[in-house]
Amino acid sequence: MNKKIGVCCVFNHRNYGSMLQTLATIEKLERMGYDYEIIHYTKKLTLDLLFRSLDRVPEEVKTRIARKNKNKKMDKYPEIKKLIKTRNTCFDDFRRARFTKVSQPYDTFKQLQKAAENYSAVLVGSDQLWVPKGYSTGFFNLLFVPDNIPKLAYATSFGVGQIPVNKQKAARQFLDRMDYISVRELRASEMIKELTGREVPTVVDPTILFTGEEWKQIIEIKKVIEDEKYIFCYFLGNNPEQRLEVEKLSKKTGYKVVFIPHLDEFIESDIKFADQQLYNVGPEEFVNLIRNAEYVCTDSFHGSVFSILNHKKFVTFNRFKTSDANSRNSRIDSLLKQTGLMQRRYAGDLIEQIEKDIDYNEVESRLTKMREKSEEYLETALKCIDR
Repeated sequence: MNKKIGVCCVFNHRNYGSMLQTLATIEKLERMGYDYEIIHYTKKLTLDLLFRSLDRVPEEVKTRIARKNKNKKMDKYPEIKKLIKTRNTCFDDFRRARFTKVSQPYDTFKQLQKAAENYSAVLVGSDQLWVPKGYSTGFFNLLFVPDNIPKLAYATSFGVGQIPVNKQKAARQFLDRMDYISVRELRASEMIKELTGREVPTVVDPTILFTGEEWKQIIEIKKVIEDEKYIFCYFLGNNPEQRLEVEKLSKKTGYKVVFIPHLDEFIESDIKFADQQLYNVGPEEFVNLIRNAEYVCTDSFHGSVFSILNHKKFVTFNRFKTSDANSRNSRIDSLLKQTGLMQRRYAGDLIEQIEKDIDYNEVESRLTKMREKSEEYLETALKCIDR
């Protein structure tokens, strides 16, 4: 029997980075000749899940309060709520069109355990799937997979620079069960070494496994903004001073600002920001907005990735304060350090900084070496599978 690789990833989250890294992961598996299936775990709230997730209750309460507050704010703007539904439809259409090999929904952990027996191996990655608060569900840390089935991690991220003391034992337990581990950030490799004594490679995010030219085969080139120069703005955080810097750049260059608003949170002040706000944008349009921009200003990891792959003049802002315990800045630090682009981190003068030339020959040379190392890891890890 020719079994499949089970893939644990965030394929149905309405987020550009999540969907594009899922697309890149399955595209790579297909090109390497492996059959796969994305595992669809719905996390139905059972007594078992509730018992295992008691430590998440405070975090979940915060999340629900934040969602309620977001909806309350948005109630004042029914036209924006309608536009966001349009964007959600774009995400859903992309998911249905591009992610066709998906398992039946598994509601419970027991169903997952039974389903795992149908796979030759289970691969988790990429993205921030090992965030400490999520350990108790047992999904992205592959606790549902039996000991005899190989467990692989590709470019998985902890999302934080330090694992809380009360989560370190749980992290050590699931890491020790993994047959092959690779992570996306340099800091993540250090953390695993500190926890387990194990040396694991740092590899590229799946989206970087393909060059900008190769992405043109994966996502068709098309114009989203017709024949007009623009600054593409992709901000997830609520940092008003970053918007002010973009407005200064727009005034100096005469280029209009194009913006995708209200993604991770509803930011009321963004209602008045930018010359053109876009909602009818799925992952394909997102990539093309970066491809055709004169400049890109972002606080996003994947916004930075696709700027680099498309050789754009860009600047990456901090989404989180460095002192923030939940800061996710380390993944961007790692990306820019490895590509030799730390100078693209916002340093106080956007106009001066973004105009500076980037030696993309040097960047591509670094990316080629990083890809080779990453592909070597994948080839070695996947040899454990009977085709």
